[in-house]
Amino acid sequence: MAETADQQGPDEQALEEVVRFTSDLIRIDTTNRGGGDCAERPAAEYVAERLADAGIKPVLLERAPGRTNVVARIEGTDPGAGALLVHGHLDVVPAEPADWTVHPFSGEVRDGVVWGRGAIDMKNMDAMILATVRAWARAGVRPRRDIVLAFTADEEDSAVYGASFLADHHPELFEGCTEGISESGAFTFHASGMRLYPIAAGERGTAWLKLTARGRAGHGSKVNRANAVSRLAAAVTRIGAYEWPVRLTPTVRAALAELAELHGIEAELSAQDPAALAREVDALVAGLGPAGALVEATVRNSANPTMLDAGYKVNVIPGSATAFVDGRVLPGGEEEFTATLDLLTGPDVDWEFHHREIPLQAPVDSPTYLAMREAVERFDPGARSVPYCMAGGTDAKQFSRLGITGYGFSPLKLPEGFDYGALFHGVDERVPVDALHFGVRVLDDFLKHSGPGSGAAESGNGQGA
Repeated sequence: MAETADQQGPDEQALEEVVRFTSDLIRIDTTNRGGGDCAERPAAEYVAERLADAGIKPVLLERAPGRTNVVARIEGTDPGAGALLVHGHLDVVPAEPADWTVHPFSGEVRDGVVWGRGAIDMKNMDAMILATVRAWARAGVRPRRDIVLAFTADEEDSAVYGASFLADHHPELFEGCTEGISESGAFTFHASGMRLYPIAAGERGTAWLKLTARGRAGHGSKVNRANAVSRLAAAVTRIGAYEWPVRLTPTVRAALAELAELHGIEAELSAQDPAALAREVDALVAGLGPAGALVEATVRNSANPTMLDAGYKVNVIPGSATAFVDGRVLPGGEEEFTATLDLLTGPDVDWEFHHREIPLQAPVDSPTYLAMREAVERFDPGARSVPYCMAGGTDAKQFSRLGITGYGFSPLKLPEGFDYGALFHGVDERVPVDALHFGVRVLDDFLKHSGPGSGAAESGNGQGA
């Protein structure tokens, strides 16, 4: 029996387009330097034109001139199914051309690889989305669920011009969405002879902190026991050296259990004493070998000092000094985090949240999550998909305000030795052409047949897995 249109995979044009779109989007410099310094509009217009060419009506929305988002909806065949949000950001972090083998905004395709800033984070996924829905338009395919597409601004900073703006001021565009997918999941992770595909079902919360130490200004040649720089340096040192206790969320427990089973390791993790539990978890993570990297950063909260600012002349003790800390918080770990920072900063240093977003977790046994796992394993037989929690965060945090459960699912089949994680915000960011083709095939299959959504986004200390 001949295959119907919705049973067929993406056509050859889709495979050509995903490479071209990735390259074209990389060439559009959407560097986000923070503080509002970015202009996503040229990339947004590029996306909107390709949607419109396929008969999909895009809506362009801005909180400020040039900070452009694109939203569109594709109607599904089952009105009773919860809509699925598919989102990707258009901005990228800065890149210094002198450090790169290939110019970071060239979009050059060399030796079967697309080079440039955004090749992994995340213009590749933007291109996969465009290539997939344009192939549907050519073939007359409609997905089962409504699919809402969102191409956002400002994800690489605070999302205030992007997903946060959309969630707060245009929630009607996401009506009916119960779940969403975006970056940082379903990539090949080679470990102990296995091909693993971690699919994200959680994120640590963002807790960017500003520390301020105050003291007595004075001459640099005189003894000063109220030196703001010394006070700040001591607090920063304590924060950097602190060993956070283990905190296992349901998503991370599920990841540890599945990875341990695949490696033939016993994983009890039943100790009640925090120190004993930490020893159990650390031993298990070490026993997982390379796969331990998938969970190592998400068994604890963390706080890393990243910026210092003090003084204006070598012989002048300033009256104040500031530092910034990148904190990340697991679901249920917010109270512990704030209490610990109070202790570590001490009485002479004040701290406040410079930017804050909630942690997330999502069920790993939902029909949608199972469909993602099945789609990956269908196109890479012999591989295993596993759950994991992202160490960082995505726009799913903002969309969770609308009750949308977020997953990380941007499929790529990568060769052994290809360090996916190191390319996020790294030098020589690139993506293999074959990986883009795999991604379009998997995304097409999953989006066409994904079942009705259920459940709402979960934050804080809910038991989402």
